[in-house]
Amino acid sequence: MYDPVQLRTFLTVAQTLSFTQAAGRLGVRQSTVSQHVRRLEEATGRPLFLRDTHSVELTEDGEALLGFARTILEAHERAAAYFTGTRLRGRLRFGASEDFVLTRLPEILEGFRHEHPEVDLELSVELSGTLHERLDAGRLDLVLAKRRGPGDERGRLVWRDRMVWIGAEGLRVDPDRPVPLIVFPPPGITRARALDVLERDGRAWRIACTSGSLSGLVAAARAGLGVMAHTRGLIPPGLVRVPGLPDLGAVEFALLRGPRVSPAAEALAAAVLSGADRLSRAG
Repeated sequence: MYDPVQLRTFLTVAQTLSFTQAAGRLGVRQSTVSQHVRRLEEATGRPLFLRDTHSVELTEDGEALLGFARTILEAHERAAAYFTGTRLRGRLRFGASEDFVLTRLPEILEGFRHEHPEVDLELSVELSGTLHERLDAGRLDLVLAKRRGPGDERGRLVWRDRMVWIGAEGLRVDPDRPVPLIVFPPPGITRARALDVLERDGRAWRIACTSGSLSGLVAAARAGLGVMAHTRGLIPPGLVRVPGLPDLGAVEFALLRGPRVSPAAEALAAAVLSGADRLSRAG
């Protein structure tokens, strides 16, 4: 009833919220993406996306299909790996952005370890900017991190979202006083975006808290020390969007490979891409 190819296309559209970007990531025409989604909607008998010329959103039934699609595809991949008899080995140095500390990335890594127990997986959790530097220096094999900004098309897009200002519930920013910021240290990409947006808007700011860990930033925000820029789909519990500040724009998360691409890196990249809907929501 549900074609794995169509399900993979559906998941890719759900992750990118763009038929055009999904086509680019899958290496097919946009008309093919539309055809796959249409056939899947015919199979389910339900509309899966609300779309117009400007936006794409999942319907309630589309949200429900996410979990089913992921389960079907994971079973399909496990069966294929079993019967091909491939056993991956070797060392794999994987870097993940601090943004994923509170997501379900551990579930994806656990599944990968179960499927490939002979791969020596080394995980580094750092700021996206630091991960880019370590990848460029040849110290990592695969990285899941924010793209550096508009025009950066390196890597394979995992999903696209918007950045928003968040803080403790009830927090209000006085327009006549400097904006109290809770930020990562340099070379944090989120930090650079926040400062750039405020300066272009002519808003004064001050650093209320700096921490190299997301947990530290969240604790400061929950204490009401200030506001922080964060991905809209990953807002931690206890924090809410704060109005009255300039728009932070879009953010893209991508998988970037080092110069020597191993079968283990390709397998982990495939696992991350197939489970991307678990990353694009706070755990």
